[in-house]
Amino acid sequence: MKKAIDKYLRYLKVERNASDHTITSYKNDLTQFLEFCAVYFDESEENVDITEIERLTIRLWLGKLSERGLAKSSIARKVAAVRSFCKYCFKRGIVEQNPAHLLIVPKKDKPLPKTANAEDLNRMMDLAEGNTPKSAQNRAILELLYGTGIRLSELVNLNEEDINFKLNQIKVLGKGAKQRIVPYGKQAGNALKKHLETKQDLYGERTDADARKAVFIAASGQRLYPRAVQRIVKDYLERASEVTQKSPHVLRHSFATHLLDQGADIRVIKELLGHANLAATQVYTHTSVERLKNVYEIAHPRAKN
Repeated sequence: MKKAIDKYLRYLKVERNASDHTITSYKNDLTQFLEFCAVYFDESEENVDITEIERLTIRLWLGKLSERGLAKSSIARKVAAVRSFCKYCFKRGIVEQNPAHLLIVPKKDKPLPKTANAEDLNRMMDLAEGNTPKSAQNRAILELLYGTGIRLSELVNLNEEDINFKLNQIKVLGKGAKQRIVPYGKQAGNALKKHLETKQDLYGERTDADARKAVFIAASGQRLYPRAVQRIVKDYLERASEVTQKSPHVLRHSFATHLLDQGADIRVIKELLGHANLAATQVYTHTSVERLKNVYEIAHPRAKN
């Protein structure tokens, strides 16, 4: 089974062009499943025979995960990994029957996206204002995340050549290596220009060719990495907002929700966010409905009578 997992992961990378994040997640999930099977069959991990795995085996593993208190969303992702792996093994003739066929996936809990209000985000931008190269970059990061709704991975992979200042738009590489064009506003454009004027002041001994073409630079002088962006966003959101979640995704959620609140077509928001289907975007309609309900309950004289 271990060899089959290795082949499957190579398949994801080479043939499916899956992201590093997806491959890492699937590798972790399948490794955990392999560890369970080794205990269940009383074999070493190298000797677990994939042909012995049945639907009951997978269900027992899922039961163990549930007993550990894992969230439904985490269990659902692990089921998806095992189902995809088993389907691959069946199609490649590694197994004669697919043990994960018709396996029921637990329904995910769907909490509403956390968003910050426009006043808090304006206050956050004011806090990021400064005269140093570092503060200029921080302001550009925050303006771009909120002004375009791009993902964290899309931000850190952005290169200078991807910015079109004449048309006020950027080219981003999204999930599944899909490119899309995203417009940005005046505030984000000004912040980007100001940052790029002093970007070279952030270079260091470790600055390489990749960092020189990147839009954003880490303290080491190399291309900015996701964890650094998460720290920057958390720092400013903690100082400007009471929102419970403080991450780059909050700015993405806020971008979509504020557009929807102002009457933007949900299909346009879908394209801006780079969603593959409309269902992923429709979660923001629920956020707006909740907001409407709150306004109604506060404002209407007979809402609580």
